[in-house]
Amino acid sequence: MIQHPTARFGGVVPPVVTPRTAEGDLDLAGLEAVVEHLIQGGVTGLFPLGSTGETPYLTQAERAEVLRTVVSANAGRVPLLVGANDQTVDRVIDEARVVLSIGADALVVTSPYYALSDDAEVLRHFRSIAAAVDVPVFAYDIPVRTHYKLPVALVSELAHDGTLAGVKDSSGDDVSFRQLALATRDVPGFSLFTGHEVVCDGAMLSGAAGIVPGLGNVDPAGYRRLYDAAVAGDWEAARTEQDRLTRLFSIVGVAQPGVSGGAAGVGGFKTALAELGIIASNRMAAPMESLDASASARVREILVGEGLLAA
Repeated sequence: MIQHPTARFGGVVPPVVTPRTAEGDLDLAGLEAVVEHLIQGGVTGLFPLGSTGETPYLTQAERAEVLRTVVSANAGRVPLLVGANDQTVDRVIDEARVVLSIGADALVVTSPYYALSDDAEVLRHFRSIAAAVDVPVFAYDIPVRTHYKLPVALVSELAHDGTLAGVKDSSGDDVSFRQLALATRDVPGFSLFTGHEVVCDGAMLSGAAGIVPGLGNVDPAGYRRLYDAAVAGDWEAARTEQDRLTRLFSIVGVAQPGVSGGAAGVGGFKTALAELGIIASNRMAAPMESLDASASARVREILVGEGLLAA
């Protein structure tokens, strides 16, 4: 049987954006700057090769290059929970071996997609992957992309038998999140993370071990203050910080007409990082549209309003 992890992962673990140059190439210097910005902001881990990193748009060679850059820039300072996602179990294991060879400390894995799976196959999917690697495996619950919501009973079973070290919950289902927190509370070392930007205080009150907010790319220090306040039981301070971050999150809604939802969200983060001078361009991976000058101006106004940028 797979053993439970002896130490629980936790804290603030942002899903790292993947900067591109204005011409559309990977901006590895920009990626190094993002990593330094996050670590200086007090994050406790990094999640490269996730949805916010535009991983589906990266070639296999680009994925390896991105991860090598993050590993080098991080220099062992915080744990790396790395996405290893593909359509079927053997393909995920192949991807996992690559990212482990580069320097992943844990894997973040979705349920199968494209394949028409049922609950029994999903159980075997996670168990096969966990048996093939020697690092903790986290389930990535993101039904907007997989079209499958991980059931509480299924995740609880995988937590109790030691298959999963935790879950990164990006389902947006706060009822299910609370039920899962209750169902796994007795599992030693199990880490439940929320991927929600705007209810992190509520998730922490429910018993989350940490938070994985895409907006953390922009304001890692704010999320660290929220997390620390929640751990200290200062819920008024946590609520106040969450309110400010919720206002900041409005950057995901300023894109010009014709920009897809995914491009608007990650594009808002990239545009904010460009306005803050951390990266040089807000370029999205093709065929996604980047935010234009008018949207960038609105992002700048929001950053000024929330105290991240001087007027």
